[in-house]
Amino acid sequence: MIEFWLAVGLLLLVGTAFLLIPLLRGRRAQAEEDRTALNVALYQERLAELTAQRTAGTLSTAQFEAGQAEAARELLADTEGAGGTISRRLGRALPLVVALALPVMAFGLYWHWGASQELMALQTQPSIEQMTERLEQAVKDNPQAAEAWYYLGRIYMGNGDAARSAMAFEHAARAADRAPELLGLWAQALYFAAGKQWNPQIQAITDEALQADPNEATSLGLLGIAAFEEKRFADAIRFWQRLAAQLPADDPVRDSIQAGIERAREQLQADGRELPESVAVQSAAQIRVAVDLADEVRAQVQPGDTVFVFARAVSGPPMPLAVKRLTVAELPATVTLSDSDAMMEQMKLSGFAQIELLARVSRSGVATAGEWIGRSQPLASNSTELQQLLIDTAEAEQ
Repeated sequence: MIEFWLAVGLLLLVGTAFLLIPLLRGRRAQAEEDRTALNVALYQERLAELTAQRTAGTLSTAQFEAGQAEAARELLADTEGAGGTISRRLGRALPLVVALALPVMAFGLYWHWGASQELMALQTQPSIEQMTERLEQAVKDNPQAAEAWYYLGRIYMGNGDAARSAMAFEHAARAADRAPELLGLWAQALYFAAGKQWNPQIQAITDEALQADPNEATSLGLLGIAAFEEKRFADAIRFWQRLAAQLPADDPVRDSIQAGIERAREQLQADGRELPESVAVQSAAQIRVAVDLADEVRAQVQPGDTVFVFARAVSGPPMPLAVKRLTVAELPATVTLSDSDAMMEQMKLSGFAQIELLARVSRSGVATAGEWIGRSQPLASNSTELQQLLIDTAEAEQ
């Protein structure tokens, strides 16, 4: 606290010096520099206020930088406006008055509107050790406090104490009706506490988590890690593919997961083992689709009309993940949609767990608009069965 007020005092002295120095110079130069000095002093005060707020945690780094930039712009604007008319008004008395009043005014404004209370509170902000002690006391007072147990588990894991982390996550899971995400964290802590040795207890907990939520991320990631450590590379690929399929296309975590999948695939090849068909199909994400026209539609279309067959994510962007182009004359036809048909590199079939198939007849040849359409029910992107798609509905009825 003392250091802060010393810094503020120093800034005020600098600002005051800027106001008083012109009194020792010529009258015309004095007036112009007095105004500039006032602006600089106010700018310095604004910086001190912003710095205090950032230190107190009430401003983020981005907000601090934005406020700093705005103060600089105001300083430039005020300085550029200084001219002869203002110079005549300042004289010698006003800079002296301002120099004397500025520290009092700045202190009063800061105390009223600034972050003084937050700065005072910062002096008593608990350390990690103090926070841990408070959380430990909280769970003693209320053993059913799931949130306190959860944060204790995170702190213990961050400190490298996996055993105590497992204990905390176990209490959190029991207090929160065995929520799948807490079960996953409990299993993960147990795994690291056991020196990365899998055991029946960990298996039972992950099974329970995935039974409640088949997409529970921590459990899938943990199962992949354990399988990789045990050189069960095909299993590792399966678990990590399931994890990657539920992540958004632009999620940076997917890159790490994909890197793990590639390492597991390389290990399989290095060991002279072939990639299992189920894993290969999921990796390639190939969907075979048999497309045909309903009889009532065939009578109303022309052989040269364009037919677009595409897949898109059930929960995701509306942009097609894979597209094939045919003509009415080619129907019925069977096409294969795969990652190689993706319109964008980061938007592939294999990146989404659930997809929908559509086929559209478009006389104009525009994929986004047509006269007749057919669509499938949602299906898994790793489906291997032949899908039937019938174009049977007027697009205007959709």
